[in-house]
Order: sequence, then structure tokens, then C-alpha cells
Amino acid sequence: MIVAVLQARVSSTRLPGKVLKPILGIPMILRQIERIRRVQGIDQVLLATSVDRSDDPLAALCQDNGVVCFRGSLDDVLDRYYQAVKPLMPDHVVRLTGDCPLCDPSLIDLVIGFHINGQFDYTSDALEPTYPDGLDVEVIRFECLSQAWLEARIHSHREHVTPYIYRQPGRFRIGSFRGDVDLSELRWTVDEPDDFILATRIYEALYSTNPEFGTAEILNLLDCCPELKSINVHYQRNEGYQKSLSKDKLFSSL
Repeated sequence: MIVAVLQARVSSTRLPGKVLKPILGIPMILRQIERIRRVQGIDQVLLATSVDRSDDPLAALCQDNGVVCFRGSLDDVLDRYYQAVKPLMPDHVVRLTGDCPLCDPSLIDLVIGFHINGQFDYTSDALEPTYPDGLDVEVIRFECLSQAWLEARIHSHREHVTPYIYRQPGRFRIGSFRGDVDLSELRWTVDEPDDFILATRIYEALYSTNPEFGTAEILNLLDCCPELKSINVHYQRNEGYQKSLSKDKLFSSL
């Protein structure tokens, strides 16, 4: 059994409430779930948010739209993931984050297949980035997620779920999925207001004629409208994780 867990919260520091912001009249998080549900290799999709009151509207949105929702720790996201999937005892967990309304179902399937065929403990297309930021996929063997939950102690490992695993290649079998062309300079995630503007414009240009548009269609659009690429080009990839590493250093010095 393969379960996809989409982590999301309303209290984003850089763009508060982004998961509820509408794209073509529908909350961004539902746009992403619409795409995830097209992944053939996933048996169940659930959204993992926090018990914080700020996430009540997100939980209500899930209930109103038939999305399975688990609520757990706000800051210990590793615990939230583990508790969300523990009752299901899946073979593998697909980790997705709720800031990727342009996620590619076909790419997710490719990463899942690569993970299973390679018999990896952990697989990602973001260890050696070749895909646009915002198409990140992680697949973890449930037993390894359980080990991380039991053993991980530092802040960045608990907040970002998987570093405890992928930073130990001598202990865990790590799979790195790479594309044929390096597109890692492109930013399709939504962390900043400019990111949301870009995602909205892409949907406005493509969704009405092809609701199942994918990476190829987005790239064609950007080739035709190169000015779109410059909207959010000035932001750093993985800024949130870098901030977590800074917290690790702060806590270790106390």
C-alpha cells in the first residue's frame, strides 16, 4: 500500500493563508489535490495539518470536499506524518508539501516506480535537483519513517521529516531521481506573493483548455511568455530548510 501525505498549514510565515488562496476560484490546496488524485501509483491521499486553531479552516475545507484530514503537531512535522500513516501501516509513504499547485502526477508516478524498482529506503527528485522547485517528490519506506520518528532529535530533522534518513546514506539505501534536462533554476513552488502570481497566471493560461496540463505545457508557455520566468527568479531554493538548520545551530549553542 502506498499512501500520499500532503502536509499543509495556514500559518505560513512568508505567505500566510496561501493554501486557502483561490486560483481560478478554488483554494490552492484543492487545486493541488486535484492533480495528486491523478497519480496512478497512490492508493490513498490524506492531508496532514496541525491541531492549531489557525488550521481549523483548512480542516473544514477538507471535510467539505471529501479529503481525509489528519491533525497533529504544528512544529514536529515528523511526528505528524508518522501518526497520520501509522494506523494504515503502508509499505511506502509519498511526502508532498502543500505549496506545489503545479505538481506533476506523471513525475510522481515515475519517482514511485524508480523507488520500488530500485528497492530504495528513500527516493527523491530533489537530492540532486533537475526539476523545477515545486515538483519535489519524496518516497519513504514506512519502516524507515518509523526509525526516523523514534531516533531523530534535532529541530531540522523533526520539522522537515526526511533529513534524518537522506543524510545517512551509509545506513539507508538512497535513490536520487534525475531528469534528462536540468530545469532546477525554475521556481514553481508557492512561498512568496510573487510565486502565487506566477502559479495563478499559469493556471489562467492553461487550465481552461486543458485541466490536466503538465510540465511540458508549462514549459511551452514559459517559452512563449519568457517574462513569466522573471516574476519570482530572485528567491532562494529551500529557504525554509536553511532557516531550520540555523535553528539547529542556535539550540546547540544554548
